[in-house]
Amino acid sequence: MMAGVDETCGDAPMSIRPKDVPQNKTENSSRRPAISNLALSSVEAIKNADEICQQVTSIEELRKAVENFDGCSLKYNAKHTVMGDGNPESKIMLIGEAPGAEEDLAGKAFVGRSGQLLNKMLAAIGIDRTRCYICNILPWRPPGNRSPSDAEIAVCLPFLKKQIEIVAPDYIFMLGAVAVNSLMENAEGISKLRGKWMEYQMQNGKKAKVLASYHPAYLLRTPAQKAKAWADFLRLKKEME
Repeated sequence: MMAGVDETCGDAPMSIRPKDVPQNKTENSSRRPAISNLALSSVEAIKNADEICQQVTSIEELRKAVENFDGCSLKYNAKHTVMGDGNPESKIMLIGEAPGAEEDLAGKAFVGRSGQLLNKMLAAIGIDRTRCYICNILPWRPPGNRSPSDAEIAVCLPFLKKQIEIVAPDYIFMLGAVAVNSLMENAEGISKLRGKWMEYQMQNGKKAKVLASYHPAYLLRTPAQKAKAWADFLRLKKEME
C-alpha cells in the first residue's frame, strides 16, 4: 500500500508579511475561517450517510443506497462500488481497508492475490469463505492504492457500521491497522493490537468479539509475519469452538 497525500494547502498562503496587510484590517478580519469548505462538505456528507443508514434495513437496500451516494470523492475515480461479499447472515465478519485494483475491476471484495491468501488461511482452519461476510472500511478504491484520508474514512464509516448491525456477527476479524483503528477508534499499531480480543458494541446494543491481525496484502510483502497471522487465525478458530 502506498502512502499518499490526504491534505492540501489552501488557496492563500498561511503567513502574510506585515507590509502586505492593510492598516485598517482588524486582527479578526484577517484570520482564516475556522472551518474550511472541505471540512464543511465532509461534515455534511457524514450527516447524509447517517441519515441513509437510518432508513435501510437490509444489505441489498444499503448496497443500492451506497451506489447512489455522492458524498465521497473516491467514488468518481473508482470503476465499481465494492460492498460486502458472502453470507449476510454469517456469525463471522472479516473487515479490510479498501478495495484494490482487482477488486475495483471485479466489484467484489478480496478477489486479488491478498484475497486468495485469505481464502487459503480460512480454509486451513476449516472455514469456507462463502460462510463468512467480507467487506472493507471503504467501498471505493483510493487512487493508486494510497492510504485513505481521515475524512474519507469518516464519511464511509456509517456504511460499515450499518453492515455490522445488519449482519450482527458474533465475531469480527479485522485485517490491518487501518481497519481496526477506524472501527475501534484507536491509534495503536497493528503489532500491538493483533492477537488480543476486544469488544465492539453495535448501535442496537448487540456486542461482537473482535480480533485483529495483519492484512493479507502485508503478508504477501512480508512473508516472515505469516506465522503470527496464522496464530491469530488459530485463536479465532479456538474461540469459535
